[in-house]
Amino acid sequence: MVWMGKFAGHKEMNRVYGPDLMELICEVGVAHGWKHFFYGSAPGVAEELKAKLEKRFPGVSVVGTFTPPFRPLNPQEERELSEAVERAKPDLFWVGLSTPKQERFMAAYLPKLDTKLMIGVGAAFDFHAGKVKQAPRWIQRSGLEWAFRVWQEPGRLWKRYARNNPLFIARALLQKIGLRNYSLD
Repeated sequence: MVWMGKFAGHKEMNRVYGPDLMELICEVGVAHGWKHFFYGSAPGVAEELKAKLEKRFPGVSVVGTFTPPFRPLNPQEERELSEAVERAKPDLFWVGLSTPKQERFMAAYLPKLDTKLMIGVGAAFDFHAGKVKQAPRWIQRSGLEWAFRVWQEPGRLWKRYARNNPLFIARALLQKIGLRNYSLD
């Protein structure tokens, strides 16, 4: 995304890295009493993330976790999530799903859930819970973290990046030459 922003003329554009943003907001939120809710990842990861962040940032308020199934929520699961969020009343609702699943979830559920803000952070749950190793900073800064992630989890990620990266580049180029409404689907 930074490459594309710079390509579009935004020379001062920089990356906002979800895992770093999450740590910063958890740390700053202690003084403000912000309440956090974690939604996503595999079973047990959100709870482990909660425990690790509570240890790292004493006083952080994690008021709930929810591990969704690997499919859309059914009506009962929607009700359970809605009730849990209504009881917890979080200020920040963190979503740790894959792209574009987390963006679709946030678009559909922000109006349905009793929370002020949703933030999609992808693999941050897995990183901070110690389940997946983060790329070294130099790889992150180079814009090649996706390659590091594929190398770590090839069976899970290769198809996503083999399809999405070329499609993204093709759409960006079509937009650059003025064919904004051209579809590659």
